[in-house]
Amino acid sequence: MHVAPLPRHSRTTLAMVALFLFGAVAVRADQPVSGSRSAREALTLCASADSAPPADRLSILSLGQQRAEEAVRENSRDPMAHFAVFCNLGKRVETRRGTHGFLAVLGDLGRIRREIDYTLALAPNYPAALAAKGQMLMELPVVFGGDPQEGQGLLRRAASLDPNDSQIRSLLADSLEAARDTR
Repeated sequence: MHVAPLPRHSRTTLAMVALFLFGAVAVRADQPVSGSRSAREALTLCASADSAPPADRLSILSLGQQRAEEAVRENSRDPMAHFAVFCNLGKRVETRRGTHGFLAVLGDLGRIRREIDYTLALAPNYPAALAAKGQMLMELPVVFGGDPQEGQGLLRRAASLDPNDSQIRSLLADSLEAARDTR
């Protein structure tokens, strides 16, 4: 589920925010973080939406978000549940962005950020969540909270925690290349 890096000229457009937030990081239910059955189901739904026909994605992601919200209600301290909310909500925003424009992203961006932050507060060594937040910080314009240096640091940490994850390593390599390109 690797998404190629965005062209440099597109990276600063808010309309692309959801694309990098939710498509670039592999979402796996087998992460080294325990999670409820509902949380694992929600992450599986989030990942499966990528290969679903476009007409079916929103319903899959809605079901995924519903499962994720159930998991959070069952156990508000389940990091996988919060990561599943982050993933499903983010991809739903991406889908809505296609029809409603970039303003659709703004309404949910705060919640998306809170979910990833809460995930990492509960599980600071969760590689997929570290990579997702790192990628988010790499790509978000500074005016919306982007921080390329912090993002790259989170990607490095994710890669050190899960050195066999080829997608995290690829994100890190892309970030290092992007940093070289901006010098």
